Amino acid sequence: MNTLSIVIPALNEAPNLPPVMAAIPVAELAAEGWEAEVIIVDNGSTDGTGDVARSLGARVVQQPERGYGNAYHAGFAAATGDVIATGDADCTYPFDALPQLLRTLVASNVEFMTTNRLSRSNKAMKPSHSLANHILSAVSRTLFRNGLRDSQSGMWIFQRHVWERLDVRSTGMAFSQEIKNAATTAGYRYLEAPIEYRKRGGEVKLNAVSDGIRNLRQLFEHRLRPTRPVVPSIVVGFAEGVGPLQAEEIGAV
Repeated sequence: MNTLSIVIPALNEAPNLPPVMAAIPVAELAAEGWEAEVIIVDNGSTDGTGDVARSLGARVVQQPERGYGNAYHAGFAAATGDVIATGDADCTYPFDALPQLLRTLVASNVEFMTTNRLSRSNKAMKPSHSLANHILSAVSRTLFRNGLRDSQSGMWIFQRHVWERLDVRSTGMAFSQEIKNAATTAGYRYLEAPIEYRKRGGEVKLNAVSDGIRNLRQLFEHRLRPTRPVVPSIVVGFAEGVGPLQAEEIGAV
């Protein structure tokens, strides 16, 4: 049996947790050989998020120091699975697609999979957030030359050893782009898969302008940081002048 940890940061997301937890196909995952645990990282919530998560069968990790990156640092430290999957607690990410995404991960023999929400068919994202995502992704591709179309996506699936060997320092929203750029520049085998992006439930916490400026600054700071590859630089489907293997090109997602 393979083991999977699904790590979900949550700040005041109590109303969204029932549909999020219901969307995780635990039985289907088990039928495909995945023993899954769900970890909700309560990032200093005041609405009973942790209690709701426990009542729904999740394991709750408390991280009172707020910040998207802080939540993931705590959640990954608590995760026990050989593979880790992520997504937000706001109903925007398709947890029901996990079996298909995991099949792609295994069949493609990659170590780090990220996802792309920015296809034209996805209409749920606010125009201001979509514009900021496209700009940040373009800058990220230019600086790190990894070909990723969506540097800000919060859904990743990766083998545990990848996280254990990365130097990811961001405590806030920039964590999302930093983990991708750290994994790809280190030479791990990676791909990017398209996903459906759904309408958010509840209050929007992201600020496109202030978070975007901080993320832009982090991109340049990260690019200037000395990087020592931890594995041979071999990337599935990647060659000079060609982007990373896209899941739609292999008909997997």
